[in-house]
Amino acid sequence: MAHSIFDLFKVGIGPSSSHTVGPMVAANRFAKELVTQDLLQEVVKVRVELFGSLALTGKGHATDNACVLGLMAESPECLDADNIPGLLALVKDTGELPLSGKRWIYFSSEEDLIFHYHTSLPEHPNAMTIKALDEEGAIVLSRTYFSVGGGAVVGEHDPQQAISSSLAYPYASARELLAHCSQTGLSIAEIILANEAALGEKEAEIKLLSLWRVMSGCIERGLAQKGVLPGSIKLKRRARALHQRLQALDVEGSIQQGGIDTLDWVNLYAMAVNEENAAGGRVVTAPTNGAAGVIPAVLAWFIKFKSDKDEDIVTFLLTAGAVGLLFKQNASISAAEVGCQGEIGVACSMAAAGLTAALGGSPEQVENAAEIGMEHNLGLTCDPIDGLVQVPCIERNTMGAVKAINASRLALLSDGTHYVHLDDVIKTMHQTGLDMMSKYKETSQGGLAINVIAC
Repeated sequence: MAHSIFDLFKVGIGPSSSHTVGPMVAANRFAKELVTQDLLQEVVKVRVELFGSLALTGKGHATDNACVLGLMAESPECLDADNIPGLLALVKDTGELPLSGKRWIYFSSEEDLIFHYHTSLPEHPNAMTIKALDEEGAIVLSRTYFSVGGGAVVGEHDPQQAISSSLAYPYASARELLAHCSQTGLSIAEIILANEAALGEKEAEIKLLSLWRVMSGCIERGLAQKGVLPGSIKLKRRARALHQRLQALDVEGSIQQGGIDTLDWVNLYAMAVNEENAAGGRVVTAPTNGAAGVIPAVLAWFIKFKSDKDEDIVTFLLTAGAVGLLFKQNASISAAEVGCQGEIGVACSMAAAGLTAALGGSPEQVENAAEIGMEHNLGLTCDPIDGLVQVPCIERNTMGAVKAINASRLALLSDGTHYVHLDDVIKTMHQTGLDMMSKYKETSQGGLAINVIAC
């Protein structure tokens, strides 16, 4: 397997991993390259061109702001979301941008951020080109980047990444992963932990618990906020009021321990995370920002009603990560490429697998749960109203989380024997995404985006 689970689980800011985090990473990389190549002093102007889905839904996803921040050498994992308004106001008010945080250049968002609404690049629907120009208008440096999902960025001329032969247990399919488990007697989580150690992640468990604290903190912030979300829809936040209602019911003893009523808490946790994401808050890609609420919601539900042991939390995240890597390697986690099945569908599959493992399921039951989670999200489209990661994205996270719990329950009631294999579902998801019309793949040109008009 070519990637670490920490390629999936990354701290960033909302509202989108592919349209906010990715472009910020790309612009930051470009600014740093100017410094490393000793070109910064030649630059008097920078122009950013956005193509495909990055153009069509870029303004609703704050892609323009992300590019500005990245050029200023800000990075999504370190940027304090509270500082964003001030940084953007500085550029707008002065008409200048501190390129790489070092050289002030003239910059106008209206002139220097170009949205090519009717042009896509063949390599990927999320594409952007950044050009640095000198006083005569000649190109000092030009780079094209592709935001391929989950905040990951690939440069046009980046070398192809090969599957690592140094892993303790390399695998490129679920069948190979299960074979390792069968041959060694190790769980999926233990296989992944050994692989992370081979990749140099000596303290992977500590890092995973740190990521959970970020997820948990995001839930807490979401529960505390009220008002409306930014953007044209003026969508009212609901998590705070729902939390107050559930707390009252809990006091009255109306919540059944582990029963169906506890799913209200799953809905609450997912809603809290994705309202924070929509507001540009700090989240963990899991595997993307648009689907960031599914895994934290299921894990928070598990902690509240089942177990709060650190080892169970680590098992959950390691196992979820193992499944996410299969989708990333063999299909896609980009809604612009395969629709929302690549985001909510993958997150549901990951959460179902993680929960099943944390509840003591066998590797075969884990694989079954992951398969069920994706099988019943096949064909899920991405059609955000006005390009905002709000409707239907926030509620879709609640549905993905509930589906994950049900998938886990179905798998745990069986012995792991089932007819459809996870590998077959991943292949089917990829084929379905490729066949899907582009208007249903994060372009806001179809579905709810055209049938429900933003106010």
